[in-house]
Amino acid sequence: MNEIVIGVDVGGSKTRVIVATTTGEELADITGAGGVMAPGQAGERADAIAALVESALTSAEQTQYKPKVLYVGAAGAGREAEQIALQAELTDRAIAEDVVVTTDAAVALADAFGYDGGGVVLIAGTGSIAYGRSPAGAYARCGGWGYAIGDEGSGAWIGRKALSVVASAADGREPPTALTGAILTAAQVNEVEELIPWAINADRHALAALAPSVMAVAMQDDLRANSIIDIAVEELMLHVRALAKQLFVDERAAFGVAFSGGLLNKGSLVRKRLERRLKHAVPGATANPEEVIGARGAVKLAIHHVSAHHA
Repeated sequence: MNEIVIGVDVGGSKTRVIVATTTGEELADITGAGGVMAPGQAGERADAIAALVESALTSAEQTQYKPKVLYVGAAGAGREAEQIALQAELTDRAIAEDVVVTTDAAVALADAFGYDGGGVVLIAGTGSIAYGRSPAGAYARCGGWGYAIGDEGSGAWIGRKALSVVASAADGREPPTALTGAILTAAQVNEVEELIPWAINADRHALAALAPSVMAVAMQDDLRANSIIDIAVEELMLHVRALAKQLFVDERAAFGVAFSGGLLNKGSLVRKRLERRLKHAVPGATANPEEVIGARGAVKLAIHHVSAHHA
């Protein structure tokens, strides 16, 4: 009988599922819709994950086998209460022999630096968070407070800042900016006043969808758009520097930093500026050029979980 595990990375914009053997051979890799965990939504998230897992097992031609472990890293599952609730819902669905739920940052860290490697992973997509492990095995996080009170430097944060700038420019409190036309187009409205009801009804995903327009305008040398991007970069740098001090003594100590999330794709405007900023503000940080795949990190953690319980 094949022994298989499943790793899942649930992000704000997409969910990725990888089916693998306990020796690490990948059998299937699929993606579906994302969704940030929130109180009271464990059942909904579990249904979505279960459907994707079923599709992944079908793709891997492994439907006759029950996975040894389903390891899930979920955005918004930083609080223990959310982790317990989602784990209970997934366990009730009898998807796997064992279910483990952690954060999206934890599985990203495992992919970037291995099960027990030291380093920091910075995630900036719809939301933002940094998570790290010291050489001695201590863990710490920074950010990840959610778009209502935090997620500085994220796509949703950038979108919200852009809306504020457009409103200020309309009032004459700020000079005219190319952001006005770009944001109106992105929000699919004709007048600045129409942004009021649009913003009231916008969720984090709608706000984050404005970020590409802000970056495009910044690349056209608009001063206000560039200011928003620069402030976002500064906020993200502060996430890394805070963990450098907590986990590696100070910002001059040598450690690796990996990037994940849509805003930090290789070659993106935010990532380019962030890498330059880190060289000066956190000189001990060395950027990891490899792509971080959270679902692959979840697989690594699942394999370790199986090994630990068989030992």
